[in-house]
Amino acid sequence: MSRSALAISLDELERAAQFVHGTVAATPQYAWPKLRQRAGCTVWVKHENHTPTGAFKVRGGLLYLDRLVRATPDVRGIVSATRGNHGQSISFAAARAGVAATIFVPRGNSPDQNSAMAAFGATVIEFGTDFDEAKHEAQRVAAAQALHWVPSFHRDLVVGVASYALELFRAVPLLDTVYVAVGMGSGICGLITARDLLGLKTEIVGVGAVNAAATARSFAARRPVPTPSALTFADGIATREPNADAIEVICAGAARFVEVSDEAIAEAMRIYFDDTHQIAEGAGAAPLAALLQERQRMVNRKVAVILSGGNIERARLLQVLSGHTPAAP
Repeated sequence: MSRSALAISLDELERAAQFVHGTVAATPQYAWPKLRQRAGCTVWVKHENHTPTGAFKVRGGLLYLDRLVRATPDVRGIVSATRGNHGQSISFAAARAGVAATIFVPRGNSPDQNSAMAAFGATVIEFGTDFDEAKHEAQRVAAAQALHWVPSFHRDLVVGVASYALELFRAVPLLDTVYVAVGMGSGICGLITARDLLGLKTEIVGVGAVNAAATARSFAARRPVPTPSALTFADGIATREPNADAIEVICAGAARFVEVSDEAIAEAMRIYFDDTHQIAEGAGAAPLAALLQERQRMVNRKVAVILSGGNIERARLLQVLSGHTPAAP
């Protein structure tokens, strides 16, 4: 499924952005001078940590639930799986739509993420050792109870989250490169979609963790390549089973894929705090880590990094700020 195969028009994207902005204001993008000094290039940060759920995914959740209840007004309830940001998005949107939500998370998931989803009204159930095990159980329960299954990658999610890309590209024309972390793929696919619809030449670079290499291997092989583990503390990119449609879009539209270590991610989180006084979760900091890893090829260029979220619990943040790298759960 190439970007064109998603069959998203600029008119649809603009209407989706207008709908999203009825609840979520356009987030800012700032070119931080200390990041320029550090990276040797202009660094625009797209602040998706400034949303009602602290992450970009809320945009897709809002559009998905709106379209769901319009198409199926008698929907009995929804089920999804997450490490946090997708679940917050779906919980937030389901509450606004008046739909009951059950969210599966792996055992040992972030207590802050779990409590945030519960605060939005969702029922949170722990199952399995990682996201993919929680996902399979959630799918089983949805089928057994005749509830609607909400995947982590879907066309409506891409259209919704692509609104952040539309904001960025229109606010900052002629970017050379954008770095974006990749979990299940809605964020990068939204960037590719918006870039292509606007006729831009901006390179889009996907970013993953060295020890959660499913998407990197899939990009190299040009097909989905699952991995037996995803051992990174950056939970937003800790996935083992890539989505085939997302991989096809990424392979067709991304310039390259960069892998970064957990140590580099933790250092990027510290840099965000020092240089911008922003709190970045692991996945949110990974694009900056990738830019700094590639600083030699980016000298004097005009670059953006997507700070996709800031949802990290205090204990882990304190660990990072004190100079340590958290262990993978």
